[in-house]
Amino acid sequence: MKVSFPYPGVPTLEIPESASISWLEPRTLPEQEYRETDIIKKGLENPVGLPRIREMVKGKKKVLILVDDYTRNTPIHLILWEVLKEMSAAAIDKDNIKLLIASGTHRPMTQAEKLKKFGHHVMANYNVLDHRYDDPKELVQLPNTAGGTEIWVNRAVIESDYVVGIGQIVPHRVAGFSGGGKIIQPGACGAVTTGQTHWLSARFPGTEIIGRIDNPVRQEIEAVAKAAGLKFIVNAVLDGKTKIVHCICGDPLEAFRLGARKSMEIFGIPIPEPVDIVITDSHPADLNLWQAAKGIYSADLALKPEGILILVTPCPEGVSVEHPQILDIGYRPFAEVESMVKRGEIRDLTLAAHLVHVGRVIYEKAIGVLVSSGIDPQTAAKLGFHWAASPQEALTFALKRKGKKASIAVIKNGGEIMPLVGSTGYEL
Repeated sequence: MKVSFPYPGVPTLEIPESASISWLEPRTLPEQEYRETDIIKKGLENPVGLPRIREMVKGKKKVLILVDDYTRNTPIHLILWEVLKEMSAAAIDKDNIKLLIASGTHRPMTQAEKLKKFGHHVMANYNVLDHRYDDPKELVQLPNTAGGTEIWVNRAVIESDYVVGIGQIVPHRVAGFSGGGKIIQPGACGAVTTGQTHWLSARFPGTEIIGRIDNPVRQEIEAVAKAAGLKFIVNAVLDGKTKIVHCICGDPLEAFRLGARKSMEIFGIPIPEPVDIVITDSHPADLNLWQAAKGIYSADLALKPEGILILVTPCPEGVSVEHPQILDIGYRPFAEVESMVKRGEIRDLTLAAHLVHVGRVIYEKAIGVLVSSGIDPQTAAKLGFHWAASPQEALTFALKRKGKKASIAVIKNGGEIMPLVGSTGYEL
């Protein structure tokens, strides 16, 4: 079998016929069934648990629309156009509407990225704000959640009369799924809030979080979103061709739950049993290793203990500009990171959680092999990976250890896939 990757310059991989191969990729629709604008309109016309948004915003003076950032491939320009039509139908003047890029702890978007994401019309006619998670002047503290999470949220959220969140829903290692209240936490929150929810997720293996609608982290996220005043969501479900196949709108909790089920119809892919070797890309989370690690989290679900995980990802921005301490510490098991947190050696809990999420896989479970033009062999070794110059070199390394008849899974769109292994009794 020949395997191609969605990255320029990455050579095709050839897997020997002697291997047992499983193939996992998102489901897609026939080309003639794509009617993205119609799907968006239908979702807005039939919200879940709430009246239509044009009814909800009537008379509001300060409407805030939260939108996801460059790390997501949500076609915001398509969705936003229809949402703004709803605002116009409610006689909301464009000067009473602000957009906030819910970037969480990611770097700010460049002007070119904004133009591509939102379009020239939006950039020229609306006030588009950057969320600055690390600027105390831009944050407001609210009472803690019942679970004890401190709430620090962007001032623009609190000062608005009505808050709408636009994003997409896919399986997610930290939150169970993206979408819903996640547009607030971590999207529009300070580092303290985000660190606490992420560190909570580190206390659980991926199988107890990813693809689970109801989990301890999600409960905190929803509590933060409710306290901050998120009123309405517009969440897309994309397929393997990055086309909108569902647009679920309405109540932040009810609509999210429906959207998560729709997402699993696309990204929940069965595999008979765990395999010896997983080969995965990280698409569409390809810019840096912080994002590309999503491919690791998906692959983990399909991998046998003591298996080998091959991650193919470009990472043009390296490991993580926002969290350079990764290079000093490297990925480690939970117990080691927890001790460092207790000793005060790691204060960034979002970083600590990331170290654990990857460390659980490449230290506690398997061998990790990295194929990346954006990360050199020395850096990969510091982080805890073996490094290979090509997918073929990585597979040769793996087959020498697991044998020519090793079982192999190939995962496409590794940043989103949810492998469903055998008869696991999996429930959302």
